Amino acid sequence: MKVSDYILQRLREWEVEHVFAYAGDGINGLLAAWGRADNTPKFVQARHEEMAAFEAVGYAKFSGRAGVCAATSGPGAIHLLNGLYDAKLDHVPVVAIVGQTNRTAMGGSYQQEVDLLSLYKDVASDFCEMVTVPEQLPNVIDRAMRTAYARRTVTAIIVPADVQELEYSPPTHAFKMVPSSLGMSPYAPVPAGEEITRAAEVLNAGEKVAVLIGQGARGARAEVEVVAETLAAGVAKALLGKDALPDDLPYVTGSIGLLGTRPSYELMRDCDTLLVIGSSFPYTQFMPGLDQARAVQIDIDPYMIGLRYPFEVNLVGDAKETLTALLPQLKKKRHGSWRKKIEKDTARWWEVMERRAAVEADPINPEYVVHTLDALLPHDVILAADSGSAANWYARHLRMRGTMRGSLSGTLATMGPGVPYVVGAKFAHPERPAVALVGDGAMQMNGLAELITAAKYWREWQDPRLIVAVLNNQDLNQVTWEMRAMSGAPQFLPSQALPDVPYADFAQSIGLDGVRVEKPADVEAAWRRALGADRPFVIDFRTDPAVPPIPPHASLDQIEAAASAIVKGDSDRAGMIRQGLKAKVQEMLPGHRHGDGPDTRGGAGS
Repeated sequence: MKVSDYILQRLREWEVEHVFAYAGDGINGLLAAWGRADNTPKFVQARHEEMAAFEAVGYAKFSGRAGVCAATSGPGAIHLLNGLYDAKLDHVPVVAIVGQTNRTAMGGSYQQEVDLLSLYKDVASDFCEMVTVPEQLPNVIDRAMRTAYARRTVTAIIVPADVQELEYSPPTHAFKMVPSSLGMSPYAPVPAGEEITRAAEVLNAGEKVAVLIGQGARGARAEVEVVAETLAAGVAKALLGKDALPDDLPYVTGSIGLLGTRPSYELMRDCDTLLVIGSSFPYTQFMPGLDQARAVQIDIDPYMIGLRYPFEVNLVGDAKETLTALLPQLKKKRHGSWRKKIEKDTARWWEVMERRAAVEADPINPEYVVHTLDALLPHDVILAADSGSAANWYARHLRMRGTMRGSLSGTLATMGPGVPYVVGAKFAHPERPAVALVGDGAMQMNGLAELITAAKYWREWQDPRLIVAVLNNQDLNQVTWEMRAMSGAPQFLPSQALPDVPYADFAQSIGLDGVRVEKPADVEAAWRRALGADRPFVIDFRTDPAVPPIPPHASLDQIEAAASAIVKGDSDRAGMIRQGLKAKVQEMLPGHRHGDGPDTRGGAGS
């Protein structure tokens, strides 16, 4: 048995079923071992190493198991980095296995020689090791897997090409040999009892309780629901926790932040008590005022505790077990005006979203595209959104129900993971449909090539439905709106304008299916056709770049600034865009909601 054979054997013993990878001579030994192992674990060939890493992230996010990716030395290892950083920043367990030049060439400025230990020391800061003798195994593999799971992070194993070809010999019962063992039992830490009591005292004293949950609350859905009912609280969700609680609960206000909802913004603005569960949501300006609310945080990671807000009690523990210990000490609150306002505002928000989706646009309102999908979503769908304005519509228009899952690049907010995320998801759950919402910028950056990966593997999936919806507005739209809103600058066409690509035609050319949609009347039929397809399907929606992704705290002054910036850059449409912007935000303003006309004072309250 060679070292390369043993690496694959140990991965199998860790129940790794897929490795997302791209070939290269730096891992030739591993590739040969895959051939001897009858391709077990399965080598999933991406079109690019960055896509392999994103697919490992998508697999890990939607399976709960570690994603594993592999790449050759030098350029291959470098290409993995963006996807690995996506995993690290979103706290996802991913293990990277990369090749390196022969040991005899190290330090000799040899072809493709890169100092990978230095390169990976940040992204894989919890564990990054180079194997130079066979006896380092199995310890290196075991620690990489265990650390990835325990710390929910990225780990890396670097294996020089000549080491892969060595005969495997295990560590012996001798000095400076390190034996190892498989596996890691599940564990769920719980804070000390006196800290639980302190937290209960804070929460019981509050009259207007708000709860913010993130992906760390996903395993505590039932407990979060009981807490919300007991405390008469509203629950807002960080984007990575969008699928942690269903949106059909009347007190769930939806996403929070720049991509969030108005009721979530007002929930935080008006509360006197805050409970944060499993979230490191970074935008303090969307939290209560720093001297406004008493606050409690629950997080399993001590490194992430106490961030973002001056919490009075910081509970380090598993969300489910900590809430289970906390609940008996919570006093049931009456569902009075606070809770009723939350439910009323949330119901109103969904009405506003429906009206915003109905606003005419040229040619199609992207909000209408996504809002139409909401009612058609299968109960077990897996959703991914790419970075850009598509993430706004994912955050605001899609309501999580049942066993639906969804994610995006939450912390790195990188472009391009939408399509590889759902490809990875299909290997995690081949029996479930998957939908990716991507902008045309992200589709041109990564998505088009990764359709080829879908074309290669879709026949292996029990449910062949993988739908890619391209919001094709020929604009890097989110950046365009950020320029307008933050800099008062019009669209800078040399940087923002994108070519119009026949995405559906490309899909058909490689054996998939697709359709181009240019009229609102054809939107629903396109979604239904895609959801009924017998293979992956691309919908090319021609959408209007002038529909603004307005943040929930936007003032009329900010809207006017954005409108003025557009006027500078597009005088032909100036009047229409000005009026369109006002119409689209009018429903969001509190004054209008109460029937006394729009509030024109500006500022965060309007």
